[in-house]
Order: sequence, then C-alpha cells, then structure tokens
Amino acid sequence: MTVSRRKSLKLMLMGLAGLPLLAAARKAEAATHTVTIQGFAFNPASLNVAVGDTVTFTNQDGAPHTATAGNGAFDTGRLNKGKSATVTIGAAGTHAYICKFHPSMKGTITAA
Repeated sequence: MTVSRRKSLKLMLMGLAGLPLLAAARKAEAATHTVTIQGFAFNPASLNVAVGDTVTFTNQDGAPHTATAGNGAFDTGRLNKGKSATVTIGAAGTHAYICKFHPSMKGTITAA
C-alpha cells in the first residue's frame, strides 16, 4: 500500500503537534526530593534525580549552611536554622556540591 505524499505530511504534522503535550506531561511528572542538613552533613549525601526535578534543602543545624554546586548548577544561598531552599536540577550529569561555610560538607546530585 502506498501512502500519498500529502497523507505522509499530514501524519508527520499530527505527530509533531503532540510534542508539546509530551513536554508538558514530563514537567507534570517532575518529582521533589529532600536533603536535610544536620550534624554538619547532607542527608542523603548522594541523590539520583531526573532533569527537571526539584531538591529542597532544609537546615536543621544551629550553624548557617549552603548547598552550592561547583559547576554553578545551583546555590541555595545562606540557610539559617530551620530555613529551606528549593532548587531545580536543569541539566543532566553529576553535580557535586559543598557548603560554602564548611567545605568539608560534600554531596552529589546525579541527574539523568
């Protein structure tokens, strides 16, 4: 059976028309992850997420902390005790991060 050129074009355009819906569906599926800062450590210290997911960092220590990616992917800014900040992971790869105030505090977020 031969498909006409016009029919092929129509089928292709119909397929392309659905792409924004797929993107919207992916955005709707974005997950939220939580990292607790306590005892001068990130918990969990290693996290696997999908691109587009969000991560909420909450400081439960008396000292201020940050979660700052070395590659510039995110920075929570200063988080005092009881404060939280949420970042969106916008790129695939491994994002190593530290606390700017306490560089021995380290974590990684791997996004696919």
